[in-house]
Amino acid sequence: MRNKRNVLIAMILFLFVIGCQANKTEIQSTNATSTVNSQASSNETEGNQKIDVDKGLLNVEVTLPASFFKDQDVDKAIEKAKSEGVKEAKKNPDGSVTYIISKSKHAEIIKGMEESVSQTVNDLKSGKNFKSIKDVSHNKDYSEFTMTVDKNAFEKSLDGFSLLGISMSAMYYQLFDGVSNDKIKVTIQLKDETTNNIFKTIVYPDALENMKQ
Repeated sequence: MRNKRNVLIAMILFLFVIGCQANKTEIQSTNATSTVNSQASSNETEGNQKIDVDKGLLNVEVTLPASFFKDQDVDKAIEKAKSEGVKEAKKNPDGSVTYIISKSKHAEIIKGMEESVSQTVNDLKSGKNFKSIKDVSHNKDYSEFTMTVDKNAFEKSLDGFSLLGISMSAMYYQLFDGVSNDKIKVTIQLKDETTNNIFKTIVYPDALENMKQ
């Protein structure tokens, strides 16, 4: 079950990266380039699917799985990473690559991800693309969201697809902030604008696992 969850999270994150329009760091741009063939990696082992983040006293180590580098020249990717501020990058025997970055660089990456999540939230709240959504609030680590909606309009529309988008952004943030694969979770509560009652709670990635059963 744990292996299945890790594979599912990896696939979700690959899909999220495909949707990113601008990436500010080599780690993120490497993800975007690698995702074209990501679906083929769904049968890989748990170890090859995991992103590991180890926060040390002065540096942060981020290990990206081999599947992120399919059809790429890994050596060139490493050279480019170093030219863009990564202190050290090394290719591991299993094909994964470990980046050693400064605390400040990691903070820069996290800040960019926070901005991405905030932009997604603001887009939802604008009502431009999802008319039934009236407001969105969240906790500090983006693990819990409350979405206030016009319940009747929401249930009659396709606005529910917005939940996957915000959950992917939040899971991506959690992952690079050091949350282990088996601990990543995003809970979205749907609140009726008229009654203020929570009428539905969705937990990702569990909801996607349940869909596949």
